[in-house]
Amino acid sequence: MTPHDMVLTPSGLRYRGRRFPCAIGRGGIASDKREGDGATPAGRHHVTGLLYRPDRLVPPAPWAQPIGPRDLWSDDMADPAYNTRVRAPHPFGHERLRRADPLYDLILLTDWNGPDPVPGRGSAIFLHQWRRPRYPTEGCIAFRRDHLLWIAARATPGTRLIVPRLASFWSQIPAPQARRASAVPAQP
Repeated sequence: MTPHDMVLTPSGLRYRGRRFPCAIGRGGIASDKREGDGATPAGRHHVTGLLYRPDRLVPPAPWAQPIGPRDLWSDDMADPAYNTRVRAPHPFGHERLRRADPLYDLILLTDWNGPDPVPGRGSAIFLHQWRRPRYPTEGCIAFRRDHLLWIAARATPGTRLIVPRLASFWSQIPAPQARRASAVPAQP
């Protein structure tokens, strides 16, 4: 591991000498990730893309791509384009990337279950804004908006995201209600 790796820890995401409070999937950490289980997949992943809402943000990095009104992400296991960005109209099940709420105003894409996705192994594992502090996600890792912007401005394609598999490591994480009180603020 290097300081340029993002490393998920019980007290937050460690990246470039800072630690950021974050939320993980409602299903915890899983070595056997499945579509719809709400788990954050364990392993070594990589950042593969950076998307942003141009009507709400300036590009956080030169390689950022805008999210348009027709942009979707396929989460339908029967879709030949499963776990990829697609455009509306799209006849298979999908998730809108341009949402009314701010959760997907900025998205760091990961290579989870790609580039050749296996149907059912899980889709749309992103780093994005949290709904509220430490509120569980559907499997993504979520952050406070200003922290996500800081991370996105420094991440590059290929940045590693390490999610440890060890059960004893994750047993140190407090229950969701207790997490709010134990959140570690990011260092300046």
